[in-house]
Amino acid sequence: MASMSSGDESLRLCVFDLRRGQTEGQELDKILFFHPPELDVSTQLSVTGLSEGLITFTRLFSPEAACEVIEAERHSHVFFEAETDIWMVMVVEKNKDTGAIWRIDALRGMLKEVHSLFVMFHGSVRALLEKEPTGGLTRAQLYPFITDYLSTFQKRSRSEDWCCDLFVGKKLQLPNFRETTLSERGTVQMLTLARDTALEVQSLVQVLESCAGNLQCHSMILFQDLLVSTTLSPDDTTNLFTFAVMRLTSQALLSSDASSWSYLRKGTGSSETSSTSGSIDSQHHVIRPLQNDKWKKGKDGFLVTDVWGLETGGSPDSAIPIVWLQQRQERVYLLAYQYKSLTLLLLLPTTAVLNGGLSVSAVKHQVIEQASLRIMKIEEKISRGWGGENAYHVKGYRYLVVDTDLEVSRASPSGKVATLAKESLLALNKLREEVDLEKSRAKRQERDLEICIRAKNNAWVIARVSRDKELYMALEKASDTLLDATDAVGRFSNRYCSGAFLMD
Repeated sequence: MASMSSGDESLRLCVFDLRRGQTEGQELDKILFFHPPELDVSTQLSVTGLSEGLITFTRLFSPEAACEVIEAERHSHVFFEAETDIWMVMVVEKNKDTGAIWRIDALRGMLKEVHSLFVMFHGSVRALLEKEPTGGLTRAQLYPFITDYLSTFQKRSRSEDWCCDLFVGKKLQLPNFRETTLSERGTVQMLTLARDTALEVQSLVQVLESCAGNLQCHSMILFQDLLVSTTLSPDDTTNLFTFAVMRLTSQALLSSDASSWSYLRKGTGSSETSSTSGSIDSQHHVIRPLQNDKWKKGKDGFLVTDVWGLETGGSPDSAIPIVWLQQRQERVYLLAYQYKSLTLLLLLPTTAVLNGGLSVSAVKHQVIEQASLRIMKIEEKISRGWGGENAYHVKGYRYLVVDTDLEVSRASPSGKVATLAKESLLALNKLREEVDLEKSRAKRQERDLEICIRAKNNAWVIARVSRDKELYMALEKASDTLLDATDAVGRFSNRYCSGAFLMD
């Protein structure tokens, strides 16, 4: 990761509402979040004012397509319209000497991810502003949420299972080309199951759903940080999977125990949060679901936290998280049960609990009584057949496969990607930028695409896009010709992708 000082010009991150602060003297009202928060008001207004000007200017030439990036000599301005007139803007300094090389789409992916997670827990930003028009409630929730997201970024690596702080002292670290080239934010990673195991998982899902009686509920099952099963839509699955990998899986709990200290205990981070939102925390009930070291495993196997306050049943030592499902437009309680490496998430409609039609404690009892033996058996079976951190390594290949429709990806283990030469990674990063640009130009039109680049170290980096599927690959065998490289990609496609990337 490349470091940047939060006090200099290396990074600016802001959220603002174009509908607010249009009257002279009230411009500050449009700012809902700003990092670093200790910057003086004039600097914050300068950044948001410039961003608003760029948005307005680019709309003159492209009224239908929102501005995505403006490249200046020293900075990249990354834009994301999270909601109508609600903009998130990241301004990053260009500095190749320090390894600060980012793919713009990867930075936009961070903005999209943090917004999606925020909506899952708090609802839309616009709804909060309509609920409390002064913006105090929105700022009270946004400031700690985004700061917690930045400071406790979960490194999704099965070879390095630890939670790395993006904040190190006063340094903010963003994932650079080494971490993002062969990974895809906003997707889930699936576990491949044998047919008999898949049937047992399907049976377990039915049992879990029956624990809620006649009420419809949803479930998700993870093994370590891989998805085993889900009954949710792709968008809801991705959001909940991201949160589970951050905070709920066995890997996340181990990381939390190993590094329970956080930036909030170091002084700088604490003042950063409190100085900005401390005055409004006393006025609003602030929920911080991404805060580190807040989840523990109870004696009954269910995970507990005090982030949401008291449990519906009145238990003083636990709480039930509430999340928002986008597809069903429904608020649900999130129950998490864990046995060794297997984590089960059960989602119960809040209306049923509040109306007295469903008891959370009764559902927990049913899960333990009816499903615990099945859970133990499945965990043991998956663990016995699990190939470890290199289970999806393919000898001779460093790859990333993405299904954008299902929001699923699979990639070479990070430990294997780390063996690639810097020249190969930089070429891959450049290749992905070219694909991002082509996809942006094509918009929603389906288009097949193939790009091959010979890197400075004679490695081949190849991208193939076929409808809603994408393949990125690095081949470092220097003696390979272009024909050899394309043949290797074809063999990989036939064996591992059902021929999805074969070109005529």
